[in-house]
Amino acid sequence: MLVLVGGTAFAQGLTVLILPILTRLYTPADFSTLAGYAALLGVLGSIACLRYEIAISLPEDDRDGAALLILALLSAALWGAGSAVLLYYFSEEFFGLIGHLELVPFAWLLSMSIWFQGSYSALQYWTSRKKQFGKVARTRLGQAVSGSATQLALGWVGVAPLGLVLGHFFSSCAGFFGLGVNALKAHGETIRSVSVGRLVSVSAQYDRFPKYSTFEALANAGAMQFPVLLIAAMAAGPEAGYLLLATRVMAAPMSLVGGSIGQVYLSRAPAEKRNGSLGEFTASVIAGLVKTGVGPLVCVGIVAPSVFPVVFGGEWNRAGELIAWMAPWFVMQFLSSPVSMVLHVTGNQKIALNLQLLGLALRVGLVFVAFYVAPIFAVEVYALSGLVFYSVYFMVVLRSAEISTWFLLKRIWKSFGVVVLWAAIGFIFLFSCGA
Repeated sequence: MLVLVGGTAFAQGLTVLILPILTRLYTPADFSTLAGYAALLGVLGSIACLRYEIAISLPEDDRDGAALLILALLSAALWGAGSAVLLYYFSEEFFGLIGHLELVPFAWLLSMSIWFQGSYSALQYWTSRKKQFGKVARTRLGQAVSGSATQLALGWVGVAPLGLVLGHFFSSCAGFFGLGVNALKAHGETIRSVSVGRLVSVSAQYDRFPKYSTFEALANAGAMQFPVLLIAAMAAGPEAGYLLLATRVMAAPMSLVGGSIGQVYLSRAPAEKRNGSLGEFTASVIAGLVKTGVGPLVCVGIVAPSVFPVVFGGEWNRAGELIAWMAPWFVMQFLSSPVSMVLHVTGNQKIALNLQLLGLALRVGLVFVAFYVAPIFAVEVYALSGLVFYSVYFMVVLRSAEISTWFLLKRIWKSFGVVVLWAAIGFIFLFSCGA
């Protein structure tokens, strides 16, 4: 975890540090375009591997894991090629249907992103299975540097919003070739030994992942991204741009700690289940999340409305207000997401699918209602719906891991002091600024 956090710390730190520069090189409208592009990629890219990638860590036999890697890579390539053909012939019809014609010039980049992002994800899971976390950390460094440099350079010469979109492409896909070469060099014999028969056998053995987890991932991404697309298409002004900036700032500590813990959790959880200690292991991970990440999220939520206009420019004041609304949602997501794979480790793919369908209906439905009842509060409603959904998700995760609420409270009780300290720092900062 420390290896991954080290690499991610630099990546997230660089991403956050350049945001005050980017908000002066690009307009909120440019960020709104990026929000639409990132939302589409989030939905379409989430199912590129048919979810075979998350099964890579599960088999005891390395050849079965390698077969799942090949299946994931093949799926990503086919999904990317298929989207390229469809977008080449029907890009205006597709983007017009969802109300985002400004994305037509980026159709070619979207299909490439789907392929590369899916392939990178599969290779990342394989590398984590082999406990080569340093390799993953290095790719995150490369992603941060290449993405940030692209956005800064193109923004400096006035190439907008292409600079933001192209930088996003590099920040999510860079590292694909590096991990691919490493996999072939270090484990090429195992990968090449996979026969067609094994591919067929493994695809049948793990068919619950494309059957259930694909739709779960689609619903999960849809619940996150469809409201963003709606807000970008229906809101007056660059509301989606403010939402994107707020999300990036709040996602920094989540990606720094939560993403790294999630990868390590998945690499160990199958063995913990076989040893009968999955519940204890999951509770210890949640306790660590409370101690390390909840406090910073609370602190950022407290100070953001006052700090954002100073750091990012006066026109970004709205983004700071949104963070105050989003903080409770991100706290619950931060606690739930890293250990959410317990549903797959315990074979509860149907429950995971039903949960995500609930989240999709809840979040998209409430945003739709908000636009017709009180459109100026659509983003606030989106934030509150996230809090409700991830609170329910967290309780289901506890039940799947067979963790009682009382047992968890005993494990995390000592960590509450750290959260209170972070909150106090936030309020002290506010009072000192007011004075």
